[in-house]
Amino acid sequence: MKPTSSPFIAVQKSAIHNQGIFAAADIPRGARIIEYIGRKITKAQSVRLADLFLEKAKGNQDHGAVYIFELNKRHDLDGAVPENTARYINHSCHPNCEAQIIRGHIWIISRRKIKAGEELTYNYGYDVDHYEDHTCHCGAPNCVGYIVARAQWQKLKKKILHKQQ
Repeated sequence: MKPTSSPFIAVQKSAIHNQGIFAAADIPRGARIIEYIGRKITKAQSVRLADLFLEKAKGNQDHGAVYIFELNKRHDLDGAVPENTARYINHSCHPNCEAQIIRGHIWIISRRKIKAGEELTYNYGYDVDHYEDHTCHCGAPNCVGYIVARAQWQKLKKKILHKQQ
């Protein structure tokens, strides 16, 4: 596996979490910035690895946790490989990028024009069921406090409200 690279990016210290990826130059809207690479694994392997990563990350803010991406109904991609520079992209509740699967490859695409020096982010799209395991530190004005797919924010708010009662 050859390392991912892009003339658009630089890995630097991030205010969101540990390290992040920043725009090295202005990036136009709709640009393929970097490919998210890794090992193709089965769904069963994915569940086992995710559980291992989460256990290892508990109480350790410097550990990156889960780098698994859903590819299709049968396979996922384990991005926890040194060659995968894209794994440094942090989550945000107000992202400037998104992940798209194009012909079996996961690409990080800019959602809008991104200025040089700006941190690249996307919404990781985690399920609401284990929201407490994934606190969010993105700092966006609309941050919901947890790394959860935007489509599940209402469900998250109901869970939090129910828990407070």
